[in-house]
Amino acid sequence: MSELPSQLNIPAPAALAAAQEKAMLDKALKPWGQMFLLALSGGAFIALGFVFFVSSQQGLGADFPLGVAKVLGGLVFSVGLMLVVVSGSDLFTGTTMTLMPLLSKSLGTGRWLGHWGVSLAGNLVGSVGVALLILWSGTPESNKGAWGLVVMNTSLTKVTHTWGQAFFLGVFANFAVCLAVWLATSGRSTADKILACLGPVALFVASGFEHSVANMFMLPMGLLIKDFGGDAFWSSEAVVKAGKHVGDYDALTLGSVVGDNLIPVILGNIVGGGILVGGYFWACYIAPARRAAAAQSSGSDGPAAAGAGAAHPGVGP
Repeated sequence: MSELPSQLNIPAPAALAAAQEKAMLDKALKPWGQMFLLALSGGAFIALGFVFFVSSQQGLGADFPLGVAKVLGGLVFSVGLMLVVVSGSDLFTGTTMTLMPLLSKSLGTGRWLGHWGVSLAGNLVGSVGVALLILWSGTPESNKGAWGLVVMNTSLTKVTHTWGQAFFLGVFANFAVCLAVWLATSGRSTADKILACLGPVALFVASGFEHSVANMFMLPMGLLIKDFGGDAFWSSEAVVKAGKHVGDYDALTLGSVVGDNLIPVILGNIVGGGILVGGYFWACYIAPARRAAAAQSSGSDGPAAAGAGAAHPGVGP
């Protein structure tokens, strides 16, 4: 039975941690231009996942079980992370695990922070870019305005959390996302990696946790619909039937998007992914392995040094 993991080519947990650390180091050492382009696609892919989420939530009335709707939304949103993982794109939430090579001192602080900045910037540009294209495509008015109404209601909920709520919801979201990335690293085929994304992503979306890069699409999308949707959206059947007006979304502003959501959620994502996944498993597996290797190295140096002294008794300090 103990031979089964090796027969199936399943990495041991310690080996998986080492592979994850190396993957994070390689990610942080990419050329800056390549890093930005991969972050651009990372933001765009997560945005597409949220587009799929919104589409899945249209027309689900009061009679439809809320829990089922949330799980459905989580499952379809996972397509975004699947695209990120399989394409090798850079997603800031996963990038928080570069804390691992930083702790091992194989990555410098400047490069570490620089990578985080490029990753965030690229994700933001990619996410907002998709939001603009969706606006120009007329998608918010589709299905008699039901698509855009889902965006508006979801966005309003996100900016009305307290700062503390947004932070802890961010902790849980990236805890789940980084565990999905961790599981995907153990995959030996594309199907393995795709399957690894399903459960953790569905968990965080269905539970209402907050993902900073996903919000970089959803919240700007809400602002764009609010300010530029016009009569085509605000007079649409779904909006009128719901009794909604643009004034109902006054709490959705650029200030609330940044100050009440993105900042606390980003900080929560750093804790949830960087510390509680990357840092935690570094302490569980990488740090003990490094200590054991150092002890073995010093132990093997001792006899060699003693032997050298015996061979050359005239050599001394």
